[in-house]
Amino acid sequence: MRSGRYTLTYLIFAGFFLGILFGWLIGEPILPVAEPMKELFLRLLKMAILPLVITSIISAVIQVGSSRGLGLITLRTFTYYITTSVLAILTGQILVNIFKPGKGASIGLLEQPEGIGVVDQGFGELLLNMIPENPFAAMANGDVLPVIFFSLLFGFFVTRLKTDQRSLMGSFFRAAFEAMMKLTSFVIWTAPIGVFGIIAGIVAKTGFEAFASLGKFFLVVLAGLSIHFFITLPLLLKYAGKCSPIKHYRGMLSALMTGFSTCSTIVTLPLTMKAVTETSGASEKAAGFVLPIGATINMDGTALYECVATIFIAQVYGFDLGLAQQGIIVITAVLASIGAASIPMSGLVMLTIILNAVGLPLEGVAMILAVDRILDMFRTTVNVFSDSVGAVVISRLEGDQ
Repeated sequence: MRSGRYTLTYLIFAGFFLGILFGWLIGEPILPVAEPMKELFLRLLKMAILPLVITSIISAVIQVGSSRGLGLITLRTFTYYITTSVLAILTGQILVNIFKPGKGASIGLLEQPEGIGVVDQGFGELLLNMIPENPFAAMANGDVLPVIFFSLLFGFFVTRLKTDQRSLMGSFFRAAFEAMMKLTSFVIWTAPIGVFGIIAGIVAKTGFEAFASLGKFFLVVLAGLSIHFFITLPLLLKYAGKCSPIKHYRGMLSALMTGFSTCSTIVTLPLTMKAVTETSGASEKAAGFVLPIGATINMDGTALYECVATIFIAQVYGFDLGLAQQGIIVITAVLASIGAASIPMSGLVMLTIILNAVGLPLEGVAMILAVDRILDMFRTTVNVFSDSVGAVVISRLEGDQ
């Protein structure tokens, strides 16, 4: 599995650099070849988005909501996850507004939307429109936010069924989610083709100007992740978890290095659990509850990355979003993040969900893919560290010794 993932990474890089080469050498005559390749990739992505959202959210809510007798620790855990995700997103939002990496970029993407659908609504209108009159019509029309709302509500009420019915529905949606993960993995293997098509088209039409903006985007994301990793989370650890950040960093070193190299929070679970219980004083009860859930749904680094990427792509298309409009993107990013963390290349999948939800074309995904693998290593490290801090904080709040 891991070797396959690295093979895909190499193929994406190959598609990216071959796209640059062919776009530069051949120029606009490459477009009749590049456009169908781009369209194939984007159509497959759109095909997978909604079934993936529905199955992942419902299965995640059923899994968590079925933990009866754990009400207070569940509430505290989710409060921590939402708080840290919002803090991470706001950090990225501030930085992307200060440095504006996508402003003035000349990328020459074909689709030029006249407006960004969801951010053109008022906040009250957005909340009202999140409630679908007809869930099936929302699915057919590709309206992601109403589908997310319905999936959350449906998953919650499945947990209120009788034990045998809840078990049956839980097994069905877990199996459906596993099937969608396999389908999504297949779709992602077409990414090198799509990247080649989009990058070749960009270079053929505009040259190399686009890549200066990409470098700025990379640095903004890295700066945001560093602030969250070295400032925000250590402060929570020190004051809410009553634990020395230096001591915690030392104990977590092997888990952080594993997360950095594998880009997987699931793989680091045993190492993280050992570190927080033996070094940082978290109870086995808190660690055993908080860390598996965190590995599935808590991803501060990814949420920060998605918010910056969405605003960056909006800037590339020439939209100067106000704070209220960006607030809607923040809410969308938090909602879209639920249940998607265990998906292979979750950054790509989440970004397509968010872009689709806010009404931006998916073409911008290929530009982001050029640096996605490297940033994936850093944001996974932040995800792992946030999970570990959560285990310590929740343990202290529970009064565990």
